[in-house]
Amino acid sequence: MSEAGPVEGQAAPAFSMPASGGRTVSLDGLKGAPFLLYFYPKADTPGCTKQACGIQEALPQLGKLGLTVIGVSPDKLPPIEKFAAKFGLEFPLASDEGHTVAEAYGVWVGKSMYGKKYMGMERSSFLVDAEGKVAKVWRKLKPEAHAAEVLKAAQVL
Repeated sequence: MSEAGPVEGQAAPAFSMPASGGRTVSLDGLKGAPFLLYFYPKADTPGCTKQACGIQEALPQLGKLGLTVIGVSPDKLPPIEKFAAKFGLEFPLASDEGHTVAEAYGVWVGKSMYGKKYMGMERSSFLVDAEGKVAKVWRKLKPEAHAAEVLKAAQVL
């Protein structure tokens, strides 16, 4: 893996994380089926809410394509559960509190806000095919347009 995380055509890095609804999500558990692993900075913030609700709306179409969706943030599980319940999010939202998965995917990056530098989650997504290879990568994506882009890319898997 490069420092920037996996690129299209490479094997998706392994992961296992606790997720909303008492679930655990892992690369092994998803073998043989395509999935979207999307990283978002913080539960229940405006951009993350737009993105999650857009994906929730597209879930029936994504499901028809056999695609599983997993959202990942550095939040602890309680705020993630609250976020999922508040917006009726049915897909698993995983907690990557130690940001080890984010680091493996190259999305734990240096950020800056109001002149203050800090490390945080880059809003990025990885579409992984049934063989476990990265089919498409979106970096610094736009929350509003993301679900439509994923749907389009998933149709050719």
